[in-house]
Amino acid sequence: MDTEILARIQFAFTIAFHYIYPPLSIGIGLIMVIMEGLYLKTGDKEYEVLTRFWLKIFAITFGIGVATGIIMEFEFGTNWAVYSKYVGDIFGSALAAEGLFAFGLESTFLGILIFGWNRVSPKVHFISTIGVFFGSMFSAVWIVVANSWQQTPAGYHIVGDGLSARAEVTDFWAMVFNPSSVDRIIHTWQGAFLAGAFLVLSVHAYYIRKGRYVELSKKAFKIALIVATIVSFSQLLSGHSSADGVAKNQPAKLAAMEGHYEKSSPAGLYLLGWVDNEKQKVTGLGLPGGLSFLVHQDFEAPITGLNAFSEKDRPSQVNAVFQFYHIMISIGMFLIALTFYASFLWWRGKLFETKWLMWIFSFSVILPQIANQAGWFAAEMGRQPWIVYGHLRTSEGFSQEVSANQIVFSLVLFTVVYTLLLFLFLYSLNKKIKHGPYDEAKNALEII
Repeated sequence: MDTEILARIQFAFTIAFHYIYPPLSIGIGLIMVIMEGLYLKTGDKEYEVLTRFWLKIFAITFGIGVATGIIMEFEFGTNWAVYSKYVGDIFGSALAAEGLFAFGLESTFLGILIFGWNRVSPKVHFISTIGVFFGSMFSAVWIVVANSWQQTPAGYHIVGDGLSARAEVTDFWAMVFNPSSVDRIIHTWQGAFLAGAFLVLSVHAYYIRKGRYVELSKKAFKIALIVATIVSFSQLLSGHSSADGVAKNQPAKLAAMEGHYEKSSPAGLYLLGWVDNEKQKVTGLGLPGGLSFLVHQDFEAPITGLNAFSEKDRPSQVNAVFQFYHIMISIGMFLIALTFYASFLWWRGKLFETKWLMWIFSFSVILPQIANQAGWFAAEMGRQPWIVYGHLRTSEGFSQEVSANQIVFSLVLFTVVYTLLLFLFLYSLNKKIKHGPYDEAKNALEII
């Protein structure tokens, strides 16, 4: 297999695996802030029990997230040396800001959050919970800023030529607030909130189904349902805003997302379908002119299609981009329907008596994860063949000195290690869930 393709597969594998954990940490962090805030406001000890329980799960998720993220830094140097040199000044600025604003905040408060129960006042502990939550959010900000700069570069100039060329920051804030960063940060945060909220919904729906910790679980479920309902709908709005930005700044990506080939004509909006790249045709169920309406509020407005670009300047895997994009959209719409229906049943006083719905929530935890992964794959594959949009091609960014055999060996090794980490995470998570919230609170008190 081609060395470039192997390098891309390896990086896609490592980042996809890593991306399981940071969204959970951010989402669980938000839920913990709400739970502990309710404990301080009401004095209800059950909210403290819930906070202690989810703190244990947060700690496991946070730890594995850090461990799996380190590998990617080495891959930049080994597999993507040309790319690393090209974006070093840009990424150096963003990652330095992450270390200063995110890791500094997290490391300051994480110890208090985990070990500070009964050692500091409840208000100080609550502040530490907020600090860790905001630290995890700030960490996401700078990673997304760096990635968004690849999509829509701004605030830079190019120094040098050929293999010596590199991007140099000329305006830090223009680089940070590049055309796509704000929409993508908000959308990423919302995906993380949903990942955490649906893990909470899943665990406590399981408890309710099994008749364990029922009253405690009802409180946790209601908190997570409010978060999930608000965020699932608001994510639809941020996704629309992000798509408008793609239409303006990356028209080839937008065309690939809907399999639109004609140079300039109204474009349909597909619910589902299959793209035949050779015949340049989509077979599926869609609304004629729907994409034109979403972008221009006019069913007859033209949308730039893939044929407006040379073949070397547009995504080659159009069907893959189309499918990943529509998987994300389909799951997002399902989550909106699911949470709004559950909220309606809550208003009717029938939520927890609807057993089939609790069953669905028990297994729904996987859906935000799939949507998050699919969204990132659509964004990254839709950017191809550029690793820095309009400036550096992916084929020019990988290390020429690395052999295919070396990448295959390291990929196999990473697969083994990451699989073990996944089993460790699932084993630890299952163990915490089986022990239950009250056992976790009791054990924490015994340690203290």
